[in-house]
Amino acid sequence: MNPSIVNPNKALWEKGDFTEIAAFMRQSGEAVVQSLKITPPLRVLDLGCGDGTTAIPLARTGAEVVGIDIARNLVEAGNKRAAVAGLSKLKFQEGDASNLAGVGDHSFDLTISVFGAMFAPKPFDVAKEMVRVTKPRGRIVMGNWIPNDPTFVSQVLKISSAFTPPPPEGFISPMTWGVESHIIERFGQAGVPKEKVSMVNDTYYFTSPDKSPTQFIELFEKFYGPTMNAVEAAEKNGKAEELHKQLVELANSQNKSKDAGTFIPATFMRITVTL
Repeated sequence: MNPSIVNPNKALWEKGDFTEIAAFMRQSGEAVVQSLKITPPLRVLDLGCGDGTTAIPLARTGAEVVGIDIARNLVEAGNKRAAVAGLSKLKFQEGDASNLAGVGDHSFDLTISVFGAMFAPKPFDVAKEMVRVTKPRGRIVMGNWIPNDPTFVSQVLKISSAFTPPPPEGFISPMTWGVESHIIERFGQAGVPKEKVSMVNDTYYFTSPDKSPTQFIELFEKFYGPTMNAVEAAEKNGKAEELHKQLVELANSQNKSKDAGTFIPATFMRITVTL
Protein backbone atom coordinates (compact mmCIF):
# COMPACT_ATOMS: atom_id res chain seq x y z
CA MET A 1 0.00 0.00 0.00
CA ASN A 2 1.31 3.43 -0.95
CA PRO A 3 2.24 5.14 2.35
CA SER A 4 1.03 8.47 0.96
CA ILE A 5 -2.52 7.06 0.74
CA VAL A 6 -4.15 7.53 4.13
CA ASN A 7 -6.26 4.62 5.36
CA PRO A 8 -9.55 6.39 6.23
CA ASN A 9 -10.25 3.98 9.09
CA LYS A 10 -6.83 4.65 10.60
CA ALA A 11 -7.39 8.39 10.20
CA LEU A 12 -10.79 8.13 11.92
CA TRP A 13 -9.47 6.39 15.04
CA GLU A 14 -6.25 8.42 15.29
CA LYS A 15 -8.22 11.64 14.90
CA GLY A 16 -9.32 11.86 18.52
CA ASP A 17 -8.17 10.14 21.66
CA PHE A 18 -10.36 7.18 22.44
CA THR A 19 -8.61 6.74 25.81
CA GLU A 20 -10.86 9.57 27.07
CA ILE A 21 -13.96 7.49 26.25
CA ALA A 22 -12.38 4.20 27.33
CA ALA A 23 -12.03 5.59 30.87
CA PHE A 24 -15.82 5.12 31.18
CA MET A 25 -15.60 1.50 29.94
CA ARG A 26 -13.11 -0.13 32.31
CA GLN A 27 -15.59 -1.86 34.63
CA SER A 28 -17.50 -3.39 31.74
CA GLY A 29 -14.25 -4.51 30.10
CA GLU A 30 -13.41 -6.39 33.28
CA ALA A 31 -16.93 -7.89 33.41
CA VAL A 32 -16.65 -9.17 29.83
CA VAL A 33 -13.33 -10.84 30.66
CA GLN A 34 -14.75 -12.45 33.82
CA SER A 35 -17.63 -13.89 31.78
CA LEU A 36 -15.15 -15.61 29.42
CA LYS A 37 -13.90 -17.88 32.26
CA ILE A 38 -10.29 -17.83 31.07
CA THR A 39 -8.07 -20.69 32.23
CA PRO A 40 -4.40 -20.19 31.26
CA PRO A 41 -2.22 -21.18 29.55
CA LEU A 42 -4.03 -19.42 26.74
CA ARG A 43 -3.00 -17.19 23.83
CA VAL A 44 -5.48 -14.40 23.19
CA LEU A 45 -5.79 -11.85 20.37
CA ASP A 46 -7.72 -8.68 21.20
CA LEU A 47 -8.61 -7.10 17.86
CA GLY A 48 -9.40 -3.40 17.71
CA CYS A 49 -8.16 -3.34 21.29
CA GLY A 50 -7.94 0.42 21.86
CA ASP A 51 -5.77 1.11 24.88
CA GLY A 52 -6.54 -2.21 26.55
CA THR A 53 -10.02 -2.09 28.11
CA THR A 54 -10.31 -5.88 27.65
CA ALA A 55 -6.66 -6.73 26.91
CA ILE A 56 -5.42 -5.63 30.34
CA PRO A 57 -7.95 -7.66 32.38
CA LEU A 58 -7.31 -10.59 30.00
CA ALA A 59 -3.57 -10.40 30.74
CA ARG A 60 -4.32 -10.22 34.47
CA THR A 61 -5.84 -13.72 34.23
CA GLY A 62 -2.36 -15.00 33.29
CA ALA A 63 -3.14 -15.37 29.58
CA GLU A 64 -0.61 -14.32 26.95
CA VAL A 65 -2.31 -11.44 25.10
CA VAL A 66 -1.63 -9.58 21.87
CA GLY A 67 -3.66 -6.41 21.30
CA ILE A 68 -3.90 -5.17 17.71
CA ASP A 69 -5.34 -1.77 16.80
CA ILE A 70 -5.19 0.41 13.70
CA ALA A 71 -4.55 3.61 15.70
CA ARG A 72 -0.91 4.20 16.61
CA ASN A 73 -1.77 6.51 19.53
CA LEU A 74 -3.95 3.80 21.13
CA VAL A 75 -1.25 1.14 20.67
CA GLU A 76 1.26 3.45 22.40
CA ALA A 77 -1.22 4.17 25.22
CA GLY A 78 -1.86 0.42 25.64
CA ASN A 79 1.83 -0.43 25.85
CA LYS A 80 2.27 2.28 28.50
CA ARG A 81 -0.65 0.91 30.53
CA ALA A 82 0.76 -2.64 30.26
CA ALA A 83 4.18 -1.46 31.46
CA VAL A 84 2.70 0.42 34.43
CA ALA A 85 0.65 -2.67 35.35
CA GLY A 86 3.75 -4.90 35.04
CA LEU A 87 2.04 -7.20 32.51
CA SER A 88 4.97 -8.74 30.66
CA LYS A 89 2.76 -11.19 28.71
CA LEU A 90 0.78 -8.38 27.07
CA LYS A 91 1.90 -6.49 23.98
CA PHE A 92 0.11 -4.03 21.74
CA GLN A 93 0.90 -3.57 18.06
CA GLU A 94 -0.49 -1.76 15.03
CA GLY A 95 -2.50 -3.76 12.55
CA ASP A 96 -5.59 -3.88 10.38
CA ALA A 97 -8.43 -6.29 11.27
CA SER A 98 -9.14 -6.72 7.54
CA ASN A 99 -5.59 -7.93 6.87
CA LEU A 100 -3.64 -9.35 9.81
CA ALA A 101 -0.37 -9.44 7.91
CA GLY A 102 2.37 -11.13 9.89
CA VAL A 103 -0.02 -13.01 12.18
CA GLY A 104 0.33 -16.74 11.60
CA ASP A 105 -2.51 -19.18 10.95
CA HIS A 106 -4.01 -20.81 14.06
CA SER A 107 -1.99 -18.58 16.44
CA PHE A 108 -4.60 -17.96 19.15
CA ASP A 109 -6.89 -19.99 21.40
CA LEU A 110 -9.26 -17.03 21.69
CA THR A 111 -9.81 -14.06 19.40
CA ILE A 112 -11.89 -11.29 20.92
CA SER A 113 -13.06 -7.96 19.56
CA VAL A 114 -15.29 -5.69 21.62
CA PHE A 115 -16.54 -2.75 19.52
CA GLY A 116 -13.32 -2.91 17.52
CA ALA A 117 -13.23 -5.07 14.38
CA MET A 118 -16.83 -4.06 13.60
CA PHE A 119 -15.47 -0.69 12.43
CA ALA A 120 -13.00 -2.18 9.92
CA PRO A 121 -14.21 -1.48 6.37
CA LYS A 122 -14.12 -5.00 4.86
CA PRO A 123 -16.33 -7.22 7.05
CA PHE A 124 -15.93 -10.42 5.03
CA ASP A 125 -12.14 -10.06 5.22
CA VAL A 126 -12.42 -9.43 8.98
CA ALA A 127 -14.39 -12.64 9.54
CA LYS A 128 -11.95 -14.61 7.36
CA GLU A 129 -8.92 -13.23 9.20
CA MET A 130 -10.40 -13.90 12.66
CA VAL A 131 -11.11 -17.50 11.66
CA ARG A 132 -7.65 -17.90 10.08
CA VAL A 133 -5.67 -16.79 13.13
CA THR A 134 -7.74 -18.78 15.65
CA LYS A 135 -6.81 -22.38 16.47
CA PRO A 136 -9.10 -25.29 15.64
CA ARG A 137 -11.38 -25.81 18.68
CA GLY A 138 -10.63 -22.21 19.64
CA ARG A 139 -13.29 -19.51 19.88
CA ILE A 140 -14.01 -16.05 18.57
CA VAL A 141 -15.99 -13.58 20.69
CA MET A 142 -17.27 -10.28 19.30
CA GLY A 143 -19.19 -7.47 20.94
CA ASN A 144 -20.95 -5.32 18.35
CA TRP A 145 -23.41 -2.44 18.54
CA ILE A 146 -26.88 -3.11 17.13
CA PRO A 147 -28.38 -0.83 14.44
CA ASN A 148 -31.44 1.19 15.48
CA ASP A 149 -31.25 -0.19 19.01
CA PRO A 150 -32.77 2.39 21.38
CA THR A 151 -29.78 2.31 23.71
CA PHE A 152 -26.94 4.76 23.98
CA VAL A 153 -24.09 4.07 21.54
CA SER A 154 -26.34 2.93 18.69
CA GLN A 155 -28.23 6.21 19.05
CA VAL A 156 -25.01 8.30 19.34
CA LEU A 157 -23.85 6.78 16.04
CA LYS A 158 -27.30 7.28 14.47
CA ILE A 159 -27.47 10.95 15.54
CA SER A 160 -23.85 11.54 14.45
CA SER A 161 -24.48 10.03 11.00
CA ALA A 162 -27.52 12.29 10.48
CA PHE A 163 -25.21 15.35 10.70
CA THR A 164 -22.41 13.84 8.58
CA PRO A 165 -22.19 13.87 4.75
CA PRO A 166 -23.23 10.57 3.13
CA PRO A 167 -20.47 7.94 3.12
CA PRO A 168 -18.59 7.06 -0.09
CA GLU A 169 -20.07 4.58 -2.52
CA GLY A 170 -19.48 0.98 -1.46
CA PHE A 171 -19.30 1.88 2.24
CA ILE A 172 -20.60 -0.90 4.50
CA SER A 173 -21.96 0.36 7.80
CA PRO A 174 -20.17 -1.04 10.88
CA MET A 175 -23.64 -1.47 12.39
CA THR A 176 -24.32 -4.37 10.01
CA TRP A 177 -22.13 -6.42 12.42
CA GLY A 178 -25.10 -6.25 14.80
CA VAL A 179 -27.47 -7.98 12.34
CA GLU A 180 -27.88 -11.76 12.66
CA SER A 181 -28.13 -12.51 8.91
CA HIS A 182 -24.93 -10.57 8.14
CA ILE A 183 -23.04 -12.27 10.97
CA ILE A 184 -24.07 -15.75 9.73
CA GLU A 185 -23.18 -14.84 6.13
CA ARG A 186 -19.74 -13.41 6.99
CA PHE A 187 -18.63 -16.34 9.13
CA GLY A 188 -20.26 -18.71 6.63
CA GLN A 189 -18.03 -17.37 3.85
CA ALA A 190 -15.08 -17.92 6.22
CA GLY A 191 -16.07 -21.59 6.45
CA VAL A 192 -17.98 -21.60 9.74
CA PRO A 193 -21.40 -23.34 9.70
CA LYS A 194 -24.20 -21.32 11.28
CA GLU A 195 -24.73 -23.82 14.11
CA LYS A 196 -21.26 -22.88 15.37
CA VAL A 197 -22.27 -19.21 15.70
CA SER A 198 -24.32 -18.10 18.70
CA MET A 199 -25.68 -14.62 19.38
CA VAL A 200 -27.16 -13.05 22.51
CA ASN A 201 -27.96 -9.50 23.56
CA ASP A 202 -25.73 -8.29 26.39
CA THR A 203 -25.30 -4.99 28.25
CA TYR A 204 -22.27 -2.73 28.53
CA TYR A 205 -22.09 0.13 31.03
CA PHE A 206 -20.45 3.55 30.72
CA THR A 207 -19.70 4.68 34.24
CA SER A 208 -18.10 7.65 35.93
CA PRO A 209 -18.84 8.77 39.49
CA ASP A 210 -17.57 12.31 38.89
CA LYS A 211 -18.50 13.16 35.28
CA SER A 212 -22.05 14.16 34.33
CA PRO A 213 -23.77 12.92 31.14
CA THR A 214 -23.21 16.38 29.60
CA GLN A 215 -19.46 16.16 30.33
CA PHE A 216 -19.48 12.62 28.88
CA ILE A 217 -21.03 13.94 25.64
CA GLU A 218 -18.44 16.74 25.51
CA LEU A 219 -15.75 14.04 25.57
CA PHE A 220 -17.48 12.24 22.67
CA GLU A 221 -17.52 15.52 20.73
CA LYS A 222 -13.83 16.16 21.40
CA PHE A 223 -12.32 12.67 21.24
CA TYR A 224 -14.58 10.07 19.52
CA GLY A 225 -13.81 9.98 15.77
CA PRO A 226 -17.36 9.46 14.39
CA THR A 227 -18.82 12.21 16.64
CA MET A 228 -15.89 14.55 15.91
CA ASN A 229 -16.66 14.22 12.19
CA ALA A 230 -20.32 15.01 12.88
CA VAL A 231 -19.36 18.09 14.94
CA GLU A 232 -17.09 19.37 12.15
CA ALA A 233 -19.83 18.90 9.54
CA ALA A 234 -22.47 20.48 11.81
CA GLU A 235 -20.26 23.51 12.49
CA LYS A 236 -19.92 24.11 8.74
CA ASN A 237 -23.68 24.33 8.24
CA GLY A 238 -24.65 26.02 11.51
CA LYS A 239 -26.11 22.93 13.15
CA ALA A 240 -23.52 22.32 15.90
CA GLU A 241 -25.87 23.52 18.63
CA GLU A 242 -28.65 21.19 17.44
CA LEU A 243 -26.26 18.20 17.35
CA HIS A 244 -25.00 18.97 20.88
CA LYS A 245 -28.56 19.35 22.16
CA GLN A 246 -29.66 15.99 20.70
CA LEU A 247 -26.63 14.17 22.14
CA VAL A 248 -27.02 15.71 25.62
CA GLU A 249 -30.74 14.90 25.66
CA LEU A 250 -29.91 11.31 24.71
CA ALA A 251 -27.28 10.93 27.45
CA ASN A 252 -29.51 12.46 30.11
CA SER A 253 -32.47 10.28 29.13
CA GLN A 254 -30.32 7.10 29.24
CA ASN A 255 -28.45 7.95 32.45
CA LYS A 256 -29.40 5.71 35.39
CA SER A 257 -27.08 7.33 37.95
CA LYS A 258 -28.75 8.35 41.21
CA ASP A 259 -26.31 11.24 41.73
CA ALA A 260 -24.31 13.69 39.61
CA GLY A 261 -22.28 10.99 37.84
CA THR A 262 -22.83 8.86 34.76
CA PHE A 263 -24.15 5.30 34.63
CA ILE A 264 -25.44 4.56 31.13
CA PRO A 265 -26.31 1.02 29.99
CA ALA A 266 -25.93 0.10 26.30
CA THR A 267 -27.21 -3.06 24.67
CA PHE A 268 -24.87 -4.90 22.31
CA MET A 269 -24.80 -8.13 20.31
CA ARG A 270 -22.45 -10.72 21.75
CA ILE A 271 -21.30 -13.28 19.22
CA THR A 272 -19.49 -16.51 20.07
CA VAL A 273 -18.01 -18.64 17.28
CA THR A 274 -16.67 -22.08 18.16
CA LEU A 275 -14.21 -23.51 15.65
